[in-house]
Amino acid sequence: MSFFSFNKSDRYALVFLIALSLLAFALIWWLGGQADQTVVSEQDSTSQQRYRDSRGFGYGGDGYHRTFSGNRGGGREYRYDGLPQGRQIELFPFDPNRADSSQLMRLGFSPWQVRNIYKYRAKGGVYRAPEDLAQLYGMTKEQYETLRPYIRISDDFQPAARYVAPPPRYAKSPRDSVKYPTKIGLNEKVVLNTADTTQLKKVPGIGSGWARQIVSYGRLLGGYVDVAQLTEIEGFPKEALAYFVVQHPHTQKMNLNQLTLNQLRRHPYINFFQARAICDYRRLHGRLDNLNQLRLLSDFPPEAIQRLEPYVTY
Repeated sequence: MSFFSFNKSDRYALVFLIALSLLAFALIWWLGGQADQTVVSEQDSTSQQRYRDSRGFGYGGDGYHRTFSGNRGGGREYRYDGLPQGRQIELFPFDPNRADSSQLMRLGFSPWQVRNIYKYRAKGGVYRAPEDLAQLYGMTKEQYETLRPYIRISDDFQPAARYVAPPPRYAKSPRDSVKYPTKIGLNEKVVLNTADTTQLKKVPGIGSGWARQIVSYGRLLGGYVDVAQLTEIEGFPKEALAYFVVQHPHTQKMNLNQLTLNQLRRHPYINFFQARAICDYRRLHGRLDNLNQLRLLSDFPPEAIQRLEPYVTY
């Protein structure tokens, strides 16, 4: 689309907008060039120079005006012209763990640096070496190098281990005969059905864990009648069986005619189906007089009746 494809009024309007834009650009360029420099009168410049000369200020590398006024209180005193009026910075020995806010401000720390030091100390922080102060947020290399010769860390804040002799090394206490019992010999035996955990731990290969499991399983059974019953405990070390013996077994018997299905199931030798079969038999045929009455049931093979015999009554 060419310029002349517009009608006459549109062409005039477009030319006017272009001219107005060029005029505005030229005006902005001209005003910006005028603001590049600030005109300072000779009178103002002379008065400022005379004030600096009278105060003895000079320019430092960081852009601040500084003046040095010799020693005060054994410390070097100087002033930053950029600081609030009346603010003087003095250098004197100080402990960052004990210096208060007024001392820190006199040393040239800014108010927010003083607050950070107080927060660090309030949280239990301790400056143990002058280098620790260099970690203060906002601490410059120049400020640290200026303050470094004046930092004095009191011995009270050093680790106590440096000043306390280590405790003497005592001889090891004799072996705990309860926690580490002396194991029995191969020809010695432990009575399985009467032993407690202390006696059981004397068997080689039996520790506290196995001793607790042996006692717990014996309670579920109602008492041990054979050493081989230990193999029913999952993972039991078979080499320990030779150290056990059963003498005069006395078991706790359960009455098959009185216990409920859930009570019967609690015994390790009766599963759910066997407990249900016993309850069904009692309901259909009446009381049980002996286990032989259950032989015709598929849930009671001869081996199941044989191992259950020592634990039942009628």
